[in-house]
Amino acid sequence: MGLFTNLFGKREPALGDADLSVLRCDVHSHFIPGIDDGAQTMDQSMELLTAMAELGYKKVVTTPHNMADGYKNTPEIILGGLERVRDEAKRRGIAMEIDAAAEYYLDHELEQKVAERKVLTFGDNYLLFELPFISEPAVMLSVIFQMQTAGYRPVLAHPERYAFWYNDFSKYERLKERGVLFQLNTIALSGAYGPQAKQVAERLIDAGYYELLGSDCHGMNHVQAIRNTLARPYLHKLIASGKLLNSTL
Repeated sequence: MGLFTNLFGKREPALGDADLSVLRCDVHSHFIPGIDDGAQTMDQSMELLTAMAELGYKKVVTTPHNMADGYKNTPEIILGGLERVRDEAKRRGIAMEIDAAAEYYLDHELEQKVAERKVLTFGDNYLLFELPFISEPAVMLSVIFQMQTAGYRPVLAHPERYAFWYNDFSKYERLKERGVLFQLNTIALSGAYGPQAKQVAERLIDAGYYELLGSDCHGMNHVQAIRNTLARPYLHKLIASGKLLNSTL
């Protein structure tokens, strides 16, 4: 073994690029221009859609942020933006099916939005939500139960990024026992969010806990990061697992 292998552990085997076309659909992105921290112009949106097509995707479900104290993207705002993006993509001849939902921040308003059914979903009533990065919300389990009672299927965005669970894997097990679906951010497997997030993502893949793979793409830097992740063994492992639902959307 070489010096760096001895210092930093077993070297990952060299693999070719994973074929993302088998997934067909990406389920987490920020492509509607000017309404959150993703694409800011229509030209940027079109550049990102073209890049996703080059990666092999035939469809995207773009998911703008929705939060009480930040991006107040109502269904009307999102769906209006979706139509503009669809029209421009068609005008430019970009062969991509484009749908929209939202990435809901679990804050003090989400429970009311669910109760009033003022949420956008995708696929089989999948509702994408994220948590604060500081700590687990005290109301998390009750809001998840409310989602399910209302007929929604909760999808937790990027569980590998919540550092407050890193030392207690039972927190992930608890959510899986309650029927929560997990969505992996592809670039976590390259260490883009740090080594711990990568290790947790790999452990979640080993446990068979991910049902959806998403880019969480905000800009062309994310696209390049995805390209840099394609040869990672755990991306190959997840795609080959047969557990991902992307192709059914």
